[in-house]
Amino acid sequence: MTVTEEPQPLLWLTPIALRDAGPVGLVKNLERILLHLGFDDVRIIDGANDGGADILAVRGQEEWVIQSKWSLNKPINSDGVDEVDEAFGRFDASHAILATNQSLSKPGQERVKQLTNIGLRIDVWNGETIRAVSRSMPDYVPVTRENRDYQLESKKALINDIDKHGRGLLMLATGLGKTVVGGEVIAHYLRQKPGMKVLVLSHLKELSAQLERAMWRHIPKTVPTQLLTGDFKPSTLDGLTAATIETALKTVHEGYRPDLIMIDEAHHVGENGQYRALLDLLEGVPYFGVTATPWRGDEFDLTHLFGPPSMRVGIAQGMAEGYLSQVDYQILVDNFNWDLVKDQSKYGYSIKELNRSLFLPQRDAEIVENIRVAWNSTVGPRAIMFCQTIEHSEDFAALLRRSDPEWSTTTALHSGLSMQQRQIVLNQFRLGRTPMLTCVDVLNEGVDVPDVNIIGFLRVTHSRRIFIQQLGRGLRLAQNKTSLKVLDFVTDIRRVAATLNLRRELEGERERLELTGQVAEGIRFSNETTGALLDSWIEDAADLETSADEVRLQFPDSFGIH
Repeated sequence: MTVTEEPQPLLWLTPIALRDAGPVGLVKNLERILLHLGFDDVRIIDGANDGGADILAVRGQEEWVIQSKWSLNKPINSDGVDEVDEAFGRFDASHAILATNQSLSKPGQERVKQLTNIGLRIDVWNGETIRAVSRSMPDYVPVTRENRDYQLESKKALINDIDKHGRGLLMLATGLGKTVVGGEVIAHYLRQKPGMKVLVLSHLKELSAQLERAMWRHIPKTVPTQLLTGDFKPSTLDGLTAATIETALKTVHEGYRPDLIMIDEAHHVGENGQYRALLDLLEGVPYFGVTATPWRGDEFDLTHLFGPPSMRVGIAQGMAEGYLSQVDYQILVDNFNWDLVKDQSKYGYSIKELNRSLFLPQRDAEIVENIRVAWNSTVGPRAIMFCQTIEHSEDFAALLRRSDPEWSTTTALHSGLSMQQRQIVLNQFRLGRTPMLTCVDVLNEGVDVPDVNIIGFLRVTHSRRIFIQQLGRGLRLAQNKTSLKVLDFVTDIRRVAATLNLRRELEGERERLELTGQVAEGIRFSNETTGALLDSWIEDAADLETSADEVRLQFPDSFGIH
């Protein structure tokens, strides 16, 4: 008779671990379990006014609500059941789960039966249920998409540089999966040494939390993970630790020494500062950085610290090779004041003076009408409008709600909202219940919204990095998404230069791939005469894209404006 060995319990889901995790830790552990069970979109909304749901989870087109009830040693009463009942209706959910590390009291069990009798089924997960689910769930989160060729090549190149030189650098444009490759590199080393300690660094608490969750899709369920920030200091740093640079540096001073370091958004690493101090303290520990936007304001060259890029795929190459969405980018220059150029082009202007005089103010009604045209010509429109300030995003969202019944749920997304509110808004956007967002900078880094197929730039940014990050929000491929429409209500000559430079890069990639004539023009002007004149001038304006406000410019006499 063969005796089947009982699977070892996961360290992060033992009764003691669930007890020590506390309310926040239980919610996070449930989130990880749901990913292993095949849910493709899981968002924590735990907090005051959460409507009875701590987690919103989507599988297919069905939304699940999960209420988490942690207790030190007492069973959960019927109040928890009533909260799930509230969430069921509020979020128009298909399924509901009440999860606890303990058990459900008899009144709680009776309440579940009452709701079941009227057609509302609530699944109850107690501590033993959670452990049983963990034993049966697959070792890895189910893969919904195979790694692309360049991702496999990037992984191989990074591992080669880390093994040979103890360091590596990956530059992949937004939407090409730099975090995916980073996770696969970490998974490679964990397979070689399952007990190794991995440190994943970022500059923001929110980004560190996102990175911890992102790594769950790559590492086995046997590897514990924890968050190390100013708000969280776990009792153990085994397995994978996602940390902010400030807290990690302090912890290293206290004696923590990882076996491998990944630095996300590596463009934040400078010649001096906390990242450099940490790497100096951990001399000999292999490390690698990943970034989509390697440009820095102080012009520090990242290769001085990370070595030459192990792999680099830019936004133009990604677009030309079909790994990013096709783009219909319209630069709206109908507000160009050519009278100024015609009468005074012989004088030199600073960029600041030129922008103030060259771009006539656009009326909100004109902007809304351009958005409406793009909206009506897009199947399943999902739009993001990048605004200048929080007040601008709120005001413009209100204008859009008044302008069209289809935009009645338009919502402003910005740093003035709590993290819980942001997650609810993003979940509603993901499900199509809020098809239009106005936002400031909260979607620049670390947020994946592949369904967006319309982007509007209503703001001025002088940063190539921010411009590429924001454009990248819409470049990810998604099911039923044919292309990305971009409306750029340009008010800065440098933005024109940035888009024209991108167009030239894209044309160069298409020529390299011998795709000329096979792919429609991706970046165009609403007024082609204006566009041709600007294209001719900007081609000779060296480094205009990154010029400062004080730089003085002059249009050439050869413009032939009459």
